[in-house]
Amino acid sequence: MSSDETPNVPTPRNSREAVREKAQQIQTKQSRARVMRGIIIGAVAIIAVGAVGTAVTMAVTSTVSKPMMNPDGLEGDGIVVRSLADTTAEAVPATPTPEESEAGEETAEPTAEPTNAAVDVHIYVDYLSPGAGEFERANSRQLASWIGEGAVTATYHPVAMLTASSSGTKYSLRAAAAAACVASHSPDQFYAYNHELLIDQPEVDSSGRSDVELADLAVAVGVDTPKVVRSCIEDADYVGWAKEATSRALAGPLDGSDDLVLTSAPMVVVNGSAYVGALDDPAEFSQFVLTVASETDPTPSPTPTPSS
Repeated sequence: MSSDETPNVPTPRNSREAVREKAQQIQTKQSRARVMRGIIIGAVAIIAVGAVGTAVTMAVTSTVSKPMMNPDGLEGDGIVVRSLADTTAEAVPATPTPEESEAGEETAEPTAEPTNAAVDVHIYVDYLSPGAGEFERANSRQLASWIGEGAVTATYHPVAMLTASSSGTKYSLRAAAAAACVASHSPDQFYAYNHELLIDQPEVDSSGRSDVELADLAVAVGVDTPKVVRSCIEDADYVGWAKEATSRALAGPLDGSDDLVLTSAPMVVVNGSAYVGALDDPAEFSQFVLTVASETDPTPSPTPTPSS
């Protein structure tokens, strides 16, 4: 007796086709997944390369847009002071009172109009150096007088030998750069600014003045373009120059000499000869200047020392 309830079992042929169809579906999905992965990886790579390119471009652009700047109006690495502004004389203190001799008479204060030709004086100064402060306090009035009379041409060289001695703030370097800002943008006030930096120095191993305080001091001495000078100091425009100028001085020869190299700051070079006397003795320095001038100028005409 026939029955219509025979199970609906697929034939072998139908079974193989079903398996093949299923495999094709899986293969299609895998292919799509591979394609998507490839697209994602490619996109990530493009983004990564773009980011690296952007970073390099920014770095290069930054370097190109901020080249090392050099101050204007310098001779070599020196700031020449040929004349003094009226305000400078008021800022420089009087020469120390002459000491009295045992007989009660005052020893004559040394004065010099060293030669017919102006004596060439180069002063290498680190604004954190205690010795530089001593020399300025002892000799500033004397130097100002000589400069005013045209007897001396003084050239200052800000250097940074004590950069590591300011609690990580690099005060020597920043102060040298600040002095260059004043010299470049308001040269008539450089001598006064240099003087203030030296007579009111921070302690060695202290943090020193901030850039804002260095700029404030420049404004206080009456720079002609306070906004420009402040921007120059606070933006550290001449820090690179100060660093390289120091390296050049250490390598030598120093401006104003044939074979000298910077060994300390201050270092004072007069007509090519280094001063090795006491930094705080204006009489000794004056005698050195007069002696060197007479040896290097064929027609010396020193101002005679007043007799007691």
